[in-house]
Amino acid sequence: MIHVVAVVTAKPGKREEILKHFRANVPAVKAEKGCIEYGPVVDAENAIGFQTKIGPDTFMVVEMWETMETLKAHAAAPHMAAYAGKVKDMIASRVIHILQGA
Repeated sequence: MIHVVAVVTAKPGKREEILKHFRANVPAVKAEKGCIEYGPVVDAENAIGFQTKIGPDTFMVVEMWETMETLKAHAAAPHMAAYAGKVKDMIASRVIHILQGA
């Protein structure tokens, strides 16, 4: 199983607009072969004291894929290219961690 944690930081004030496009793309991603989990997350409210917040302009995408091949197919999917085109000018930075079980 492959785990992905993507950290996306929007340009100031653009996070919700990016998330709108992201959420519209989620059904297509979840329908992909090998997708186990795919969704955005933001800071939890009223969390425990040692929380390190990611901030108001950042969200993370938590993903799980059956294999590296299914992740590679996801990255090449036409709906991902369309999503990227819609949000590219709103993103300040993006860091993607691709992980496997230890």
